[in-house]
Amino acid sequence: MNIEPIEQFNIEPLFKIGQIGSQPIYFTNSSAYMFVAVAVISLLMIGGSAGRQLVPGRFQSIAEITYEFVASTIRSNAGAEGMKFFPLIFSLFMFICVSNLIGVIPYAFTVSSHIIVTAALALLVFFTVLIYGLYKNGLKFFKIFVPSGIPIYILPLVVFIEIFSFFLRPISHSVRLFANMLAGHIALKVFAGFVAMLGVSLGAIGWIGGVAPLALTVALYALELLVAFLQAYVFAILTCIYLNDAIHPGH
Repeated sequence: MNIEPIEQFNIEPLFKIGQIGSQPIYFTNSSAYMFVAVAVISLLMIGGSAGRQLVPGRFQSIAEITYEFVASTIRSNAGAEGMKFFPLIFSLFMFICVSNLIGVIPYAFTVSSHIIVTAALALLVFFTVLIYGLYKNGLKFFKIFVPSGIPIYILPLVVFIEIFSFFLRPISHSVRLFANMLAGHIALKVFAGFVAMLGVSLGAIGWIGGVAPLALTVALYALELLVAFLQAYVFAILTCIYLNDAIHPGH
């Protein structure tokens, strides 16, 4: 019995939607799960806002809790002025969180396990920070590269490090999410496959011996649910911190 932990990340074309030159464009399983995530989020938000009641129901409670959670995160990390970016941060948080949770379902596809997706989200944040920072502050935006109180003889080195770290932000922002989801799903697949392999190869003895790996798989599954939420939260909170640089560029 072969265990293929990487097979779950394969992008499969579902149908052709067009062609650019000689390059066909396909609607893939990744695209389908993105649509599913957006549909779930839309149902939660529409269901929570339609017919609002003094005593909230399930959908309204979920909508209000997520709204207040993201809003408090923005206020604590980017200040009240950061609330103008609430639609962006809320959309990023909900999309990543819901798509991660959907991906934990057995035989589902995890959108954020592909670096191209997380890189696109990280670049969206990066260029939003850069463009808004220059638009709002002009050349004063570059004060983020010149920390105050630094001795003049090491200032060039510090400025170089600040600039280098600034342009590395999209890489760290995207790789953190991608790597955590990829590693967690591989671990789950390996341990679950190990349980099945023991049962198939050793029969009843194997199934008895697979109790411990099965318990560990269940524990890993619970941990992966937590990681799915935490990675969405970390992505959102880093977005708030980066946007705070654009709003308040001085150190």
